[in-house]
Amino acid sequence: MWSNFFVQQEDDRIGVAGAGQGGGLGGMKGFRGQRRTNKMSDSQEGKIKLAFFVSIVGVTLTVLGMGTEFWVELAQPKYFIGNQTCQMAHYGLWKGCIRTLWVSDIDPERTSCGPADLPGESNCTYFKFFTSGENAVIFKKTTNRNLNLAAAILALLSLTMMVMGSICIVMSLSKGVAFFLKPASFCFILSGVLVLLSVLVFHQSVLALLSSDHSIPLHHELSWSVACVGSAGAILIFGGFLFILLSLPFSPWQKCWPHKNSTT
Repeated sequence: MWSNFFVQQEDDRIGVAGAGQGGGLGGMKGFRGQRRTNKMSDSQEGKIKLAFFVSIVGVTLTVLGMGTEFWVELAQPKYFIGNQTCQMAHYGLWKGCIRTLWVSDIDPERTSCGPADLPGESNCTYFKFFTSGENAVIFKKTTNRNLNLAAAILALLSLTMMVMGSICIVMSLSKGVAFFLKPASFCFILSGVLVLLSVLVFHQSVLALLSSDHSIPLHHELSWSVACVGSAGAILIFGGFLFILLSLPFSPWQKCWPHKNSTT
């Protein structure tokens, strides 16, 4: 009740001042109308939602790739331990698995054990980089704890930036203003860069693992999780640039092709 009373008094004072100064009320109404026009239009809101959908696809691919242990596959020669079974390993940021496969199930033209999707016995363990700080040993080869930790930290930082960018977009759509688009674009572009850096650092950790011991020959190849994460990084950067374009007060093509006003 009191809030309505004070609002009514304020409106009365504005009306009296406008009547005394001649046109002040009309200027105040025009200012209020101008503030309302600063709200984004329906078409701009639709474009923001479309760009946000693109970014959400990148976020989904990142989470899918980070949660799996198929970043790299390490395969022994097919007949290294016998004529019936062979061993291979695959791991990601958090967990590694050693699989024993039947040689008869492997493609005859393939010289190494694998791929990992063939049926066989699997033994998976989580890495101890984050708890006791121990390195993992895979086929007598030792991981580089610092590189693996750096890849994981970069991936977690990218997730943090994705969450912050998503919060900015939700606030922009709920408030109906384009102010939060630039912070969102910065967050999504930075998250995409961090994701790509995580992939590069992880690849360096794989090379360090292979060079730690040469007693067992291994064939290595990056798996589908890296493809998901790499694609996610590119999509996030693209989505961030879309938000930059949407935050501009004018479209880039409107500057190159201005509208011609008809004169009478």
